[in-house]
Parts: sequence; C-alpha cells; structure tokens
Amino acid sequence: MSTMSPTAAHAAPLTDRPVETTRSWKLPIGYGVFTLVALVLFGLLHRPGSTTFRLANAGDFFQLPDVPLAVGATGTIVIVLLALGTAYAVWVVSRNGRVPLWVTSVFAILFVVGFLTWAAAGATIPLPGLLVGALGLSVPLVFGALGGVISERVGVVNIAIEGQFLGGAFVSAMIGSLTGSAWVGLVGAIIAGVLVSFVLAAFSIKYLVDQVIVGVVINAFISGLTGFLYSQVLSPAEQTLNVGIRFPTLPIPLLHQIPVIGPVFFEQNVIVYLAYIAVAVVTFALFKTRWGLRLRAVGEHPQAADTVGINVSRTRFWNVSLAGAVAGLGGAYFTLGSVGPFAKDMTAGAGYIALAAVIFGRWDPIRATLAALLFGFASNLQNVLGSINSPVPSEFLLMLPYVVTIFAVAGLVGQSRGPAASGKPYIKS
Repeated sequence: MSTMSPTAAHAAPLTDRPVETTRSWKLPIGYGVFTLVALVLFGLLHRPGSTTFRLANAGDFFQLPDVPLAVGATGTIVIVLLALGTAYAVWVVSRNGRVPLWVTSVFAILFVVGFLTWAAAGATIPLPGLLVGALGLSVPLVFGALGGVISERVGVVNIAIEGQFLGGAFVSAMIGSLTGSAWVGLVGAIIAGVLVSFVLAAFSIKYLVDQVIVGVVINAFISGLTGFLYSQVLSPAEQTLNVGIRFPTLPIPLLHQIPVIGPVFFEQNVIVYLAYIAVAVVTFALFKTRWGLRLRAVGEHPQAADTVGINVSRTRFWNVSLAGAVAGLGGAYFTLGSVGPFAKDMTAGAGYIALAAVIFGRWDPIRATLAALLFGFASNLQNVLGSINSPVPSEFLLMLPYVVTIFAVAGLVGQSRGPAASGKPYIKS
C-alpha cells in the first residue's frame, strides 16, 4: 500500500498542537520571575536620566527622529504592564486555558525595552545596529533549529547539531579557500553536514544505539577532529587553506533603505537570504505536502506508518541526512557569511542553543525560528551593552545568552509534547 489512509492522515497523533493533559503553571511563574526582576532593576535599583534610541541610518529613504525615553517613567510603566501580563497569565491558566503566543511576545518586548532603557541610561542605542547584529548571530541558530525540527519530527533526537555546525564551518572555509569560490564552499558545507548526519543515522537507526549518546560522541569527535586538522593542516598553510573567503553583502534595491527593517533584513549576504527561504520551505513542506505527512507519521507512530507502506528506517535515514544538510548551511555562516577563516571550536556551543530553540519552539519551524532570533538577540545584547559601558557586570553579559536559554526552556515554554516516537528506535515486527 503506497499511500496513507484518510484515517491515518487525520489521526490525532499528527496534530501540531501540543497536548496539555494537566494544568501547567510554568508560564505564569516565568512571567512572575521576570516581573520581580523588573521591579528590582527598574524600581529598587532606579537610575536617573534617559536613554536615546536611534531608529534610522544615514542612507534610509527618510529619517526617523531619535526617541528619548526617561528611565524612571519607562521603568514604572513596564513594571505595571508586566504585572498585568502576569495576572492575565494566572487567570488564563486557572481556567485551563493557554496563554496566546502574542501575549508572551509582547511581554518579552516590554521587558527588553525596559531593560535596555535602564541599562543604557545616559547613552544612545543604535537600534538598527542592534538588530543587524542580533540577526547575524541568529542565522546559524535558525538553520540548526530547522535541522533539529526535521530530525526530531521524524523520530531521531539530533544532539549532533554542534558537530554538523563545526563540520560545515571547517569544510566550507577550506574548500572555499582552495577554489576561491564561496559557492563551492557552501556546497562543501552541505556535504559535510550530511556526512555527519550519516553517522548519527547509521548508529541510531540501523544499530539502535542510544541517540543522545551518539549525538554527544559525534560532537566530541568532530570538535577534536576539526581542532586537530586546524592546528596540523590549516594553520601551517593559512594563505592557501584558510584564506577567509566570504559572501559579499547584497542589498536588495529600495527595500534596504526602509528605516529600521531595511538594513536588518534586506542588506545581508546570500546565506541570510537562504535562511528566509529555508524557513518558508520547511514550514510549507512539513505541514502541506505528502513528504511532511509521512515524516510526521513516522515520528509520531512508526508502527502505523509501517502498516500503510511507509519504510520507517529509510524515511528516518534520509530525513536525518536532510536535517544535516540544513545544519551544514548554518555551519557555513560562521565562515562564509561572517568572519571568513575557520577557528578552533568557533561555534562555541551554538548547536546546543539551536537544540534549545527546537524545544522552546515546540518542534514547530516558525516558533523555533522565533526562539533562535530571541537567543541571537540576547547574544548580541552583551556586545551592545559592553560598548556603551553599561553598569551591568561583564560576567553577567557573557552568561546572558545562556541565562535567557535556561529561562526560556524551563520557564516560558510551558507544558509541551514532542513527537511521540522521538528518540525511540523502531524495530520492525
């Protein structure tokens, strides 16, 4: 039987809504924690003066005026609004409801505005520059999160995103340097990501090894291998093997001159534009195509998928490989789209943050992308606050992205359910 029956296609396990069987107070508690933090920072540790937000660049179509915000008044308003948001979340959850995503988004934006106003008192924050840097740090996370969504939706936990990043970054830098072409380097990164995924797929699908253990071992192996090759091969021949080929910036005519969003979204390089396409394609294909239906069926109920003629092992193997190709593109961004030359362990744990984005995004491509953007913003925030001599301790700024990751996954994700068969080997009966 080559196609899925209507019953299987509309079965409950294939729904994309998280199943919440019990009332979860994690989200209201997370709201409450951030409200208390705001009360301490913006109220008890009040700072005088105002913060100016610069909204436009010199080349924009028209110039938007700078926006000064009084630290005291802004902090008070933000505290009140956050408290109202917390009360609303408590009320919704007490009635066994779910807090809408837009409420959490507005809550997060309010906290960020209040925090930036407080931390940068007396200084000017160039908003376009802040957002451009945040998007740049988010791009590899977006690719990694998409790869993680594909892999876990088909039933394989992809802990090896970090290894796929490193493999893609190393191969893209070396091949790009040898050929003088960033495009060839990009293809090399895709192949590297696929090869790393082959190892994950072979051990976890064919030999039924624990998927988490395989992923951790792969990450350690790729880290050691790329570090060894960097010191023994690339470093002695940097002028030929690690030149630092990069994609040039390609501004989209007219669009890149739109204030604020123009420089952020439309004045980027090819890999960033590929990230936009990848999000749209993966989202559409996962929920609107036969391929996506089969993939989700295998990740939710492989026995049922097998009975209607789907080869579970083959479907998992090739989709894990596809996930590796997507993650390999994220690895290429570290070199071809950002710094150019490869450096030892340059991904710095980004693969694990991408995996957190998958969980925070509830295994949904759009939500995972938004989570990746949040983590990228937190990473860039430390750079901006450091440049304006913010009173926030530098040690806290360094740990900020990881603090946000922990709070997001543990406190704001609420109760959610991943694919039912994710992490479980399938043995054909």
